[in-house]
Amino acid sequence: MNWLYVDYMVEKLGIDKIKITELGNLLYKNYGTTMAGLRAIGYDFDYDEYHSFVHGRLPYENLKPDPALKSLLISLPHRKIIFTNGDMVHAVKALSRLGLEDCFEGIICFETLNPTHKNTVSDHEDHDIVNVGSTAATNTNNTNSGTQIFDIIGHFAQTNPDLAILPNSPIVCKPYVSAIERALEFANINPQKTLFFEDSVRNIQAGKRVGLHTVLVGSSQIVEGADFALESIHNIREAIPELWEADMKFEVGYSGKIAVETSVTA
Repeated sequence: MNWLYVDYMVEKLGIDKIKITELGNLLYKNYGTTMAGLRAIGYDFDYDEYHSFVHGRLPYENLKPDPALKSLLISLPHRKIIFTNGDMVHAVKALSRLGLEDCFEGIICFETLNPTHKNTVSDHEDHDIVNVGSTAATNTNNTNSGTQIFDIIGHFAQTNPDLAILPNSPIVCKPYVSAIERALEFANINPQKTLFFEDSVRNIQAGKRVGLHTVLVGSSQIVEGADFALESIHNIREAIPELWEADMKFEVGYSGKIAVETSVTA
């Protein structure tokens, strides 16, 4: 587990450091992200503070411009959208360091799917995709120190733990199908005419369940749910040359062009 997450859980939430590794693994496995899991089991905290703590101290200086990837992306004559579980500040910083900030139409990020701090999730939110370079809305959060914490470690220590009684998270994120469906709706994208690039197998499988054409990045091994597998995103032109062809089969999205959705996870 990233040491920044560990520090946050110990310093800000008062969680016993001895339990952090096991707790973090259970939260990530069952809720998609540590943050979503923490909220599910009863911890309340300021979303912006959380992101600032765990992302704000990342070594962004280690990211270098990638002119080869920029050239590839610019040459693609199709819509390209970032879809990340990370916050807007993190996504924009990473894109800027890589020199890719001008390569995408917009960013679907944490704030897009979670515009306000809340204890329940509505399926009827109406929020727009955030344009690259724009400022996302600020969350105003109230800490609920009286909330009882669900003992997820104790739950899974049982002989036959019942997954059905796990508490739900108010946070919407990948790999939940509902998160991907919302992202597609926000971007006005037809999943059957979209390529979904991901480095997470479970996100790939969730994307396939909603009808997306899927590309696993970071491995040349095809896995269940992946239509393509790329060792590196730089191999995209060799692996899927039809993306540069006028008569490609993934034709005509809502705007008359293929919608190529690029997912950058955080």
